Amino acid sequence: MDAVQAANSGHPGTPMALAPAAYVLFNEVMNYDPAVPNWPGRDRFVLSCGHASTLLFSALHLCGVKQLDADGKPTDEPAVSLESLKQFRQLGSRCPGHPEHGHTSGVETTTGPLGQGISNSVGMAIAAEWLAANFNRPGFDLFGFNVYALCSDGDLMEGIGSEAASIAGHLKLSNLCWVYDDNKITIEGDTSLAFSENVAARFASYGWNVLEVEDINDLDSLRGSLGFFRDDNEKPTLIITHSIIGYGSPNKASKESAHGAPLGEDEVKLTKAAYGWPEDEKFRVPEEVLANFAAGVGARGSAAREEWEAKFADYRKQYPDEAAQLDLIAQGKLPEGWDADMEPFPADEKGMASRVSSGKVLNQLAKNVPWMLGGSADLSPSNKSDLTFDGAGEFTADNRSGRNFHFGIREHAMGAICNGMALCGLRSYGATFFVFTDYMRPPIRLAALMGLPVLNIFTHDSIGVGEDGPTHQPIEHLAALRSIPNTYTFRPADANEVSEAYKVVAQLTDRPASMVLTRQNLPTLDRTKCGAACGVQKGGYVLLDAEDGKPEVLLIATGSEVSLCVEAYEQLTAEGMKVRVVSLPCWALFDEQDEEYRNSVIPSDVTKRVGVEMGVKLGWERYIGRCGKFIGMCGFGASGPAGTLLKHFGFTVENIVAAAKSL
Repeated sequence: MDAVQAANSGHPGTPMALAPAAYVLFNEVMNYDPAVPNWPGRDRFVLSCGHASTLLFSALHLCGVKQLDADGKPTDEPAVSLESLKQFRQLGSRCPGHPEHGHTSGVETTTGPLGQGISNSVGMAIAAEWLAANFNRPGFDLFGFNVYALCSDGDLMEGIGSEAASIAGHLKLSNLCWVYDDNKITIEGDTSLAFSENVAARFASYGWNVLEVEDINDLDSLRGSLGFFRDDNEKPTLIITHSIIGYGSPNKASKESAHGAPLGEDEVKLTKAAYGWPEDEKFRVPEEVLANFAAGVGARGSAAREEWEAKFADYRKQYPDEAAQLDLIAQGKLPEGWDADMEPFPADEKGMASRVSSGKVLNQLAKNVPWMLGGSADLSPSNKSDLTFDGAGEFTADNRSGRNFHFGIREHAMGAICNGMALCGLRSYGATFFVFTDYMRPPIRLAALMGLPVLNIFTHDSIGVGEDGPTHQPIEHLAALRSIPNTYTFRPADANEVSEAYKVVAQLTDRPASMVLTRQNLPTLDRTKCGAACGVQKGGYVLLDAEDGKPEVLLIATGSEVSLCVEAYEQLTAEGMKVRVVSLPCWALFDEQDEEYRNSVIPSDVTKRVGVEMGVKLGWERYIGRCGKFIGMCGFGASGPAGTLLKHFGFTVENIVAAAKSL
């Protein structure tokens, strides 16, 4: 109450209601050491209802969680000091409006957009099971941690919540527990305005255990339900807890007015009086409360962590190779020789679709990175995203060691689940058609915000999809994906650009990346005549140039349109025009290069420029300038054979040549 009131902003009611759950989970149940909040064997806690952030920040303060430094080492500094709580929602505070992973130690994932946190928790539970299956040995149960998530009515209303719950039940993730705060209040009023389903029956149909706590303040009932969860090895568990939002507030309890706004100074005093708390004291934390947490989670967590570390030290002696892999996972590093099987593709006029070359390179890479794993939203035969080498296997309810996942037709949840896996150190990827990034934008954005190196594999990238028509032909999607900060979007022009792009992606530690790939074949360019494909590592490079290196016209393209520009180059050069072809597969990476390099590729004094891409013009202005021509899409596509569509929409060599001559 005090933090929200001091900020004059925030959500006081849910933290007031859920305090008993947070107390029992942190101080009595979770395997968690506040002094080392990132030790690998710990249980995970997710506050999916991120608007209740003061609940988590208060818990981290009371537990005495230590802030980690840039290298992930614990410091003596508290992650959340009392001063930080006093600065709730203020610039630079460790207590922002919603929990932010990487900003405040102890925050396992960034939450706020409802449904994302519980979906991340599914990925974390999967990671725990996968790590246990692949690294535990007789006498060394290092992994298999539990994942707890507090969720709200809104989390369960959001479609992603249903997707995540469905796959969790299907996979029988018995290490996953959601504590659902059924307080029957949303911002507009009673949940009955828009929400009347039988949640218990829904989750039972998903294959979950469903338990009910009639009063969240009944700690013994809550303890009993959590105990049932820990003893069960068959299903995930939903604990439905009935609470009163704004508990204790004489005038705002059980009302929407307690949800999204401060209670007001007078109501805060009245509520403190109802609690038997000094009315005029703010941010009061009695020493005996801190002592209680120190004797609870502090002592228990320290002992559990020290036992784990001692066990891991013995494990390292007996299983040095596995221990070395775990070290690399924790450090976010790649194993030696990770790129050993990534060989250049020979020139081939017929070539292959970039989705096909992607599948080949993905397998070359993943074979040597044992913790690289992922799957598709029911499109792996089209996305070419399966790992096909011996031993890859499938992750199922009966086999936890596999690396191929069947996410089902659940793109939104797939993205969030991959984020949860990445939060546990795994190199996760998800695949689908590019047009369905519309379903995945929230988890992609959150991966960028958290700096997670999740890989997205998107195929069927343009009107080149052909007969499926405009519903499946991405138009505005490249611009939308490129607009997300802290992401790399690659649209490679041939198989060797695909390979080089994967080399960049594999080494990322601080952002997600997307591979945008074709359905149709692309010629594999002859690199004895064209610039080296390693130019991809700078985002853009000179593919073909005027003989004297002083072009009059620039042809700039990405993906499948690059080969059209190569043909146009040959024709224009034969006619005496001095032309340069620039391949620009990753704008964000190119923009990060120094001005000298960028100007060497796209000289500022060459203003005659043609940009070619099967998408909208948005963003191209900074490369083609005010005087340049753009050959792209101004509307939606159409249904028809791909070749026919390319001609219909002007993606021809003749059109590029004409545009260059018109400048």
